[in-house]
Amino acid sequence: MSYWACNQEELVITFRKAAYSGLALLAVGAVLAGCATPPPAETTAPTDAPMASDFLPCMVSDAGGFDDKSFNQLGKDGIDSAAAALGVTPILVESDDESDFAPNIQSLLDQGCTAIVTVGFALSAATVEAALANPDVEFIIVDDAADNDFDGKTDAPNIKPLLFDTAQAAFLAGYAAAAFSTTGVVGTYGGAPYPTVTIFMDGFAQGVDYFNAENGAAVKVVGWDRSNPDGGAFTGGFANDAAATTTAQGIIDQGADVILPVGGPIYLAAATIIQNTGAPIALIGVDADVFDTDPSVASLLLTSVRKLIDVAVNEAVTEAGNGEFDPTPFIGTLENGGVGIAPFHDFESKVPADLGATLDDIAAGIIDGSIPVESYLAG
Repeated sequence: MSYWACNQEELVITFRKAAYSGLALLAVGAVLAGCATPPPAETTAPTDAPMASDFLPCMVSDAGGFDDKSFNQLGKDGIDSAAAALGVTPILVESDDESDFAPNIQSLLDQGCTAIVTVGFALSAATVEAALANPDVEFIIVDDAADNDFDGKTDAPNIKPLLFDTAQAAFLAGYAAAAFSTTGVVGTYGGAPYPTVTIFMDGFAQGVDYFNAENGAAVKVVGWDRSNPDGGAFTGGFANDAAATTTAQGIIDQGADVILPVGGPIYLAAATIIQNTGAPIALIGVDADVFDTDPSVASLLLTSVRKLIDVAVNEAVTEAGNGEFDPTPFIGTLENGGVGIAPFHDFESKVPADLGATLDDIAAGIIDGSIPVESYLAG
């Protein structure tokens, strides 16, 4: 596996050029495998940094907070890196629950923020309302199209959506899970049945189906049935709470030895059960490479389904800071490097020897269209 030199400038250049030449397992995962968390924005502008005039980038988190080791943290990493390069200091506010979204956005407007990043689909309504009321402020929203009237268009001309077709990467993870499983059962559960959650589960199930078709196998997926989405396993929220523990235990009780939890810290429920019982069960992380972001569960991680929120936010904020804000929605795919899966890390010696090469071939097939992956973002 060839690991690329890692710094934020190289990541952004790579991202812009869509230079991932079809080998998603190695490409996206390897780019991030050795990455340290990007440095926080400097409190004073570096003397050699380009000045961004009165540009003031700001961010509102979803309820998970900026230390969720998932998409909020990745969003913060992205704005911190962009702000440091631009020589400005961002303003960041955390949300405890949905009642904070609109007030937090308003507080940033009151402080003169010129570009506001809102992290998560739950902030969509508040983002659209604020954008319509403040047409001179540029908004960037993660994981939502800001299309609350469902007419196929962003609801305000000053909002840039950052979207990620994670079904493509989850397809690879599903295939890997099926190839690794010894019980013939793999599972997934989510926080709530939102499209940005179920897109992972759907892609995962499609990858398992593809493994079965290609290998004459019969690996079963529990927790998600593409033909009956109403019967999926969900915790009812995005906290590591009793409901998450009960849901994870239900997946384990059905014999799953690889589990994909989708929804911020809910993976910790499954991890705790596995660690307490010593069960031979592997986890698959989401959003970040959880092997790197959460060392407490690193030994349990088969891989992670990655979406490069940090790089996408960096790119969008940098463009805004340079006066080049473009509201055209970004959709991360395997082809442009916006999604991918992480390396196998500690499981490298435990997976089939040819699995990496097989996943590279599958990724190439997804990119050229010969292996279709269904999702609500597939064009």
